[in-house]
Amino acid sequence: MDLHTTGNAVPPLTGTELGGLLDDLHGFDEGIDLICDGIRNIALRRLPTDRVQLLLATIAGSPDATDVIGAFGRLVERIADADNTPSLRTLPLDQQKQAQRHGELAAHALTDPDLRTPASNACAALDTTNRKD
Repeated sequence: MDLHTTGNAVPPLTGTELGGLLDDLHGFDEGIDLICDGIRNIALRRLPTDRVQLLLATIAGSPDATDVIGAFGRLVERIADADNTPSLRTLPLDQQKQAQRHGELAAHALTDPDLRTPASNACAALDTTNRKD
């Protein structure tokens, strides 16, 4: 069966929730634009099953949060901390501490193993190593 046919093309992002979200995020920061470009690249590429499996694990499927979502959690924690973001040091100390605490809470939430269960299960569902056809 030939998978590379016009009728089996990767659908566009136009008119989808993901496409709208990426459009909404564009222009806020050059780093965010690069991230969105990467997401678009992945979403619009023809991916073999083994690559989908690897991407699911790498994006949000690692039980110890060594994945993209975990990295975002640690990024939020880092930039909300005045020790790592000098511009925050000009704020009153209680405001700095409040931002830091919420950054830590975000990191905790984004590195929670339960957050990874759906992506990990999707990854496992694609496992073909023990399939009996």
